Amino acid sequence: METSQSNVPCTLPSSSAGAVGDPVCDLVTVPARQGLEAVDILRRAAADAVGPVLHDGGCDTLGFLVPAGTAAGWDVPGSTCTETDGRGLRLNPEPPVEGSDWLLPPGDADLATDPVVLRRALGEAARLIEAADSCR
Repeated sequence: METSQSNVPCTLPSSSAGAVGDPVCDLVTVPARQGLEAVDILRRAAADAVGPVLHDGGCDTLGFLVPAGTAAGWDVPGSTCTETDGRGLRLNPEPPVEGSDWLLPPGDADLATDPVVLRRALGEAARLIEAADSCR
């Protein structure tokens, strides 16, 4: 699998959507099983291919931070991409939502996951899960 990290940081808001200095990212949410497979795929490919990942145990989902603007063209079945516009999503060590926790916390660079690379990893993860389930 060919991967490349675009090293696209979350952008800073240009309006009052967030406080000055708060990065703005979109959030791709997937079922936890598929998300965990995708994280493994991304980490095997390249250590820096995956940015911060949020785990929401109550909803059994994973959320991948992706560059702002990704939601406008996101069309991966079984996932959603939400524009956050900085509303409550801040890259700091504390999880932004009660009942959630960082699977991969924000690092020094606070880079977002490249949406093209994430799309491929999610597709591969779905195929692996389907193959595993058909063997049962």
